[in-house]
Amino acid sequence: MVGTASLIIVLSVFNGLEQLTIGLHTAYNPEIKIAPTQGKSFAVNDSLRQVLRAIVGVKAITEVMEDNALLRYGDVQMAVNVKGVSDNFAEQYNLGEKLISGDFALYYRGQPRALLGVGVQIQMSIDLTDNMKGVVCWYPRRRAKVNLTDPMNSFTRQLILPGGVLAIEQQFDNNTLLVPLAWAEQLMEYGDRRTALEIKTTNPQSITNVQAVLKKQLGPAFSVLNSTEQQSSILQAVKIERLFVFVALSFVIAVASINIFFSLTMLAIEKQKDIAVLFSLGAGRRLIQRIFLTEGMMIALFGAAIGLAIGFVIVFLQQQFGFVGLGVTSQVIQAYPVKLVASDFVYVSATVIGITLLSAYVPARSAAQVNIGEQL
Repeated sequence: MVGTASLIIVLSVFNGLEQLTIGLHTAYNPEIKIAPTQGKSFAVNDSLRQVLRAIVGVKAITEVMEDNALLRYGDVQMAVNVKGVSDNFAEQYNLGEKLISGDFALYYRGQPRALLGVGVQIQMSIDLTDNMKGVVCWYPRRRAKVNLTDPMNSFTRQLILPGGVLAIEQQFDNNTLLVPLAWAEQLMEYGDRRTALEIKTTNPQSITNVQAVLKKQLGPAFSVLNSTEQQSSILQAVKIERLFVFVALSFVIAVASINIFFSLTMLAIEKQKDIAVLFSLGAGRRLIQRIFLTEGMMIALFGAAIGLAIGFVIVFLQQQFGFVGLGVTSQVIQAYPVKLVASDFVYVSATVIGITLLSAYVPARSAAQVNIGEQL
């Protein structure tokens, strides 16, 4: 019972963490991302744009120019990921609700603005209300030779005023600067090249179909990833950890089932005379063995049923009321995330019942080997 309830609770926590991870990254990861399989960037021309727009299910195409740069604000500097996006970026991402200060716009009165991660703002003490002081991005000039007498000339420097602050998740918050694509073109000097194209579909149900068509149209030179595949490494780590926890708790249940093994063994020894009487009345060895296996099955079913009920109630209450907190202050979530999944109940039930039946098999087999002559 306790082992079953524990398995349900722990697996539900991992389900919640997986759902939280997907939700956080979906906020700024596109539904479909097109990137080159080799190299950092690729050429984007009108013919490619026409091919993509002609695909049924494509709603919006956001062009992306992304790379690392040095960000300076006053005397403070740090390395950030500068991501230039085209004007339709608001259609692509669900970032409006993640805005904690400022305006959710990359232009203000025709002038470019930057959207910062909250971690970047805090580390650099950026003041959004100071319109006279912007942040400066430094980026190495393309194909420029290093001038030892004037090394500063080897970098392109551009100033941009901060417009808003976003709080999504740690990696984004501490490392990201969203800027207009035209501004990023001047900084990085990529010309008509882009590091990625991000696709918004007309219907989320059509993502798989659109992805398949894009792969066929673009060929092996491009990787076409959906939102889950874009964060596959993180989700894979969560699933592997979940698997190991499931195996570890299954071993705990197996150890606990030793109690059932010894209980049924002692019962078989205690009831040897009764078993002999049943043999003398015509009972076969299979019947005796089935009696003890049935008792083991009853223990397994009752324990599993009660454990599943307890686990369900605890997880449901955590979902509704969040009794167990994370213990840290977070703008994203306050309590441990949990999620009930029907398949977990099936796997846990099968595991518990299987382990219990294995522990009951040996006592049942020994009970069927009672010598009638010695007991009667």
